[in-house]
Amino acid sequence: MLTQSLAGLTSFLSYFAAAIGLLILFVLFYVLITPYREFALIRQGNPAAAASLSGAMLGFVLPLASAIAHSVSLPDMAVWGSVALVVQLSVYLVARLLLPDLARDIPAGKVATGVFLGALSLAVGILNAACMTY
Repeated sequence: MLTQSLAGLTSFLSYFAAAIGLLILFVLFYVLITPYREFALIRQGNPAAAASLSGAMLGFVLPLASAIAHSVSLPDMAVWGSVALVVQLSVYLVARLLLPDLARDIPAGKVATGVFLGALSLAVGILNAACMTY
C-alpha cells in the first residue's frame, strides 16, 4: 500500500525541484530588471517593496502551477513555465509605462504603488494560468 502511494515520488520531486528552480530564476530576473533592491527594502520594512515582490511571485507561481498540472512531461512544464516567466516579467515593464514614478515610489515606501503593482502581477498571473489549460 505504501509502495503504491509513493510510486509518484520521483515525479513529484522532479517537478517540485524544477518549479523551485524556475521560481528562483524568476525572482533573480525580476530583481535584476527593477532599479531598486527589493530584499534590502523589505529588510528595512518597506511595505511597497514587499507587496510588489509578493504579488510578482504569486503572479508567477499561479501559471507555473497550471503548467505543472497540465503538462505532459517535465520538459513541457519547463517550456510553459518559461513562458509564464517572460509574461510576468513583462508585467513589470508595462507597469513602468503606466506608472512613470514607479522606480521612485517603491523605494519611497508608497504602499498604493506597491499594492497596485502586486495586484497587477497577480491579475495577469491568473489570466496567464487560465490560458495554460491546454
